[in-house]
Amino acid sequence: MNSLDLSVFASLFRQACLKCFGHPLEGPLTETESKLLYNQVFEQTGLTIGWKSLKNYSLFVMGGGEDKKENPSPATLDTLARYVLGAPYTTEAERREREGHYPYWFRYKEQALRQGGGVGEQAIQQREGVNGGNAQRQEERPAINGEKKTVSRKRVGWWVGLAVVIILLTLFYRRGKPANFYSNFHTVSEDSLAAEGWVVQRKDSGYWSRRGEHPGGLTLFTLKGDNWPDSAQGPSIHDLLLHELPCDCWTLEVHLKDFLPYQNWQQAGVLLLEDSMLTAKSMRVSFAYNDYNGGFPRSGTIHVQAITSLGNGLDKPEEIAHTIILQTDSLRDHPLILRDLTYLSLRIEKQGKRFRILYANGVNENTSFKEVVSHEFAMTPRWVGLFSLRGFVDSAAAIPAQFRFFSLQCDACSHP
Repeated sequence: MNSLDLSVFASLFRQACLKCFGHPLEGPLTETESKLLYNQVFEQTGLTIGWKSLKNYSLFVMGGGEDKKENPSPATLDTLARYVLGAPYTTEAERREREGHYPYWFRYKEQALRQGGGVGEQAIQQREGVNGGNAQRQEERPAINGEKKTVSRKRVGWWVGLAVVIILLTLFYRRGKPANFYSNFHTVSEDSLAAEGWVVQRKDSGYWSRRGEHPGGLTLFTLKGDNWPDSAQGPSIHDLLLHELPCDCWTLEVHLKDFLPYQNWQQAGVLLLEDSMLTAKSMRVSFAYNDYNGGFPRSGTIHVQAITSLGNGLDKPEEIAHTIILQTDSLRDHPLILRDLTYLSLRIEKQGKRFRILYANGVNENTSFKEVVSHEFAMTPRWVGLFSLRGFVDSAAAIPAQFRFFSLQCDACSHP
């Protein structure tokens, strides 16, 4: 590729990152970000660019790969251009048959050169009539009748215009393309989870390797640990699966299957966090088991529980919801009611400070949601976590919790 094509390629790559992440490229892509971009390009175009290649391209574009020149193929350039320009979905075979001349790359290149967008300083000099290596010598000669000052003003004006375009594009993609997300966990390899934006904390190698034990879902186990404030134990949850929350107002939904807790404090559900270290404000919503009553005998219950914590060393949480689904004593006479736990779902809606929590359970997947509580809590969660735990006890077993579906829908904020 010549220098002009490389300049246009750099502009194209930056716009692809802007479209994928919602903000301008600020540094080389991480492995997770590269896999996310790979996944987004494939989903929208039907074509692939290796995530390692995308990572190398980001190093080159950000100036970290001067010792190694990149030379993306025409097919790669066309795929990126298709992604940026919103081309129709296709396949490699269809493209070879119908569009083997790579029209989207040439369309993008033509637009970039015509508009001046993203083309580097050398390309600007070429468009101003400076040929090849004469550009630098032309700048160094004495200015005649203000020529040097005019060229400098042109450059300043161009950079200001480019900055405005980047800001407008950022606002457009953030406003016009909400970062909605869903996962059905049909594939739970580490690469697939990372490409979807999931991050695993405190990985237990033995149990984490069993996450695909039940096909069609992600299996987490009720391992020892908790985020319940406790002066004797620091917060710790093994195999906590985290995903960033990209918006302030949203609706999220989680589906589980065949989760049957029977010992204290086995539970599984959703954790909302202001930071990923479990130290700031949080809200935990889960399906849980409890038969503890301060030392007195009590019938076991499976219930929906929601607690909030202020974090920062404050060790008194607030239980904002405790809705019983099933009394375990009833199973002796009516064992079939256990089927009501076949499908369990949680929905959480956030509008401003108000959180609305709902749940569903039943033999069928399409059982309707029921409201648990609507509660105001001054928290701006930046992470959502999927978890399964049993508290800091050794007496309870590590049972499986099958997560079958997760969705996040960004909503317009209507409450302060």
